[in-house]
Amino acid sequence: MVKHIVMWSFKEEVGAQERVEASAKIKEGLEGLVGVVPGLKSAYVVIEPISSSSHDLCLITEFDTAEELKAYATNPDHVKVATFVRSVTCNRACMDFVE
Repeated sequence: MVKHIVMWSFKEEVGAQERVEASAKIKEGLEGLVGVVPGLKSAYVVIEPISSSSHDLCLITEFDTAEELKAYATNPDHVKVATFVRSVTCNRACMDFVE
């Protein structure tokens, strides 16, 4: 099993209400890719981290193979959601690993 974990912070200029709305849109968009993007087994987006967290959002996904993860990165449905994510976030951190 390949896990792909990504964390982001909101850009400073994104206001409180916009953060709430963007968080919901990001969660719905990324979790909604399961069953749409081939190879994506699961997706979970954390939108309410506890205060000790260094980032505002976290995506946790699972794939069977690294090749499926690679294909996910360029899948048009994923790219559409990722484009919105990039428009409101910064400080992206990523880790991919085999479990």
